[in-house]
Amino acid sequence: MGMTMTQKILAKSAGLDSVREGQFVECRLDLVFGNDITAPVAIDEFYKMGVQKVFDKNKVALIPDHFTPNKDIAAAALAKKMREFAKAMEIKHYFEIGKAGIEHALLPEMGLITPGGVVIGADSHTCTHGALGAFATGVGSTDMAVGMATGYAWFKTPAAINVVIKGKKRPHVSGKDVILHLIGLLGVDGARYESLEFTGDIASLTMDDRFTISNMAIEAGAKNGIFPVDDLTVDYIRGHGGNMGEACGADPDAVYRSEVIIDLGGIEPTVAFPNLPENTKTISETEKLGIRIDQVVIGSCTNGRMEDMRKAAEILRGRRIADMLRCIVIPATQAVWKQCVGEGLMDVFIDAGAVVSTPTCGPCLGGHMGVLADGEKCVATTNRNFVGRMGHTGSEVYLASPAIAAASAIAGYICGPDCLLSGE
Repeated sequence: MGMTMTQKILAKSAGLDSVREGQFVECRLDLVFGNDITAPVAIDEFYKMGVQKVFDKNKVALIPDHFTPNKDIAAAALAKKMREFAKAMEIKHYFEIGKAGIEHALLPEMGLITPGGVVIGADSHTCTHGALGAFATGVGSTDMAVGMATGYAWFKTPAAINVVIKGKKRPHVSGKDVILHLIGLLGVDGARYESLEFTGDIASLTMDDRFTISNMAIEAGAKNGIFPVDDLTVDYIRGHGGNMGEACGADPDAVYRSEVIIDLGGIEPTVAFPNLPENTKTISETEKLGIRIDQVVIGSCTNGRMEDMRKAAEILRGRRIADMLRCIVIPATQAVWKQCVGEGLMDVFIDAGAVVSTPTCGPCLGGHMGVLADGEKCVATTNRNFVGRMGHTGSEVYLASPAIAAASAIAGYICGPDCLLSGE
């Protein structure tokens, strides 16, 4: 019986010839990482184990990104704990202010994700890194502690859903629209503890599309999302000084629980309404409702990369943010921030009336840099819109692409770029 991409990676890392769905395996880890919310807990557990050193100082990464720059004294204490641990353990990959970024954008950019590798992160959106052909999944802080100490983790081998990509995207359609469309089909638990494996005509999806799609695999309940390695993947990894590793393609006779065909040409720009990512509507349906908004956030580990910044700037250029509306732009890493400066995008954002933040996860989880008050509505390029996700439980979050977010910021209500171009 053939194996899926994920099953082949797990078998290789466990030193086995093959694995089957439901089998428990102990796998060697290629990277363990955590952020300023989850890593401090892991550090406490690590010391409780009586361990003196991490298993490999080159395979552990610590990234303060959620509440940084430190929003209060408690956040400062968490970052301090990470800093002291990184120093004591001689951890090479410690990224703080000045060289920091949102973890799931920063780690690939730094060349730390290897095709065919096994990556665990104490953050649910670790599945982002499957875009580079790795098995990457979120774990709890205790599992992170054990991973840092031993270099191994246990997994239950997941079944898989084969998501077959066909056709080409229409104008203003991005990876965010693709994954929202898929979550709308599957539901937030439709892929529970399964691997979403993307196959077919993936060449029409950019690397930033793939990062976005893999990032939100967890929003369908998936254990991980993963793309096969192709020429685009190779170019990305080489361009970022990474290790090509050992890519694992699915066997021709791989067994999938089900198959979903995604025709890119049939997908419209899509919005996820409160309070679940599965609550999706097309932009043509949404525009009819005339939903007025108070805030727009363009950024996050989902949509804070260079392609996202360019799409937002294309729409904002020469226009002004609607009166009484806040638009917050957050490049995901220092490199993206600097490139925005080099390409003149910062001028576009600021001239339009937006504010630009240093890299942070802040508003996505209602931490800082954009917390919502009771009754406020926000269009965000983030990945979750649960009750109270970005602030007060009476606020509402609508998930969308950078193109829709930017257009909505100009209009003052949720709309797509075509609405602006048509002068409606």
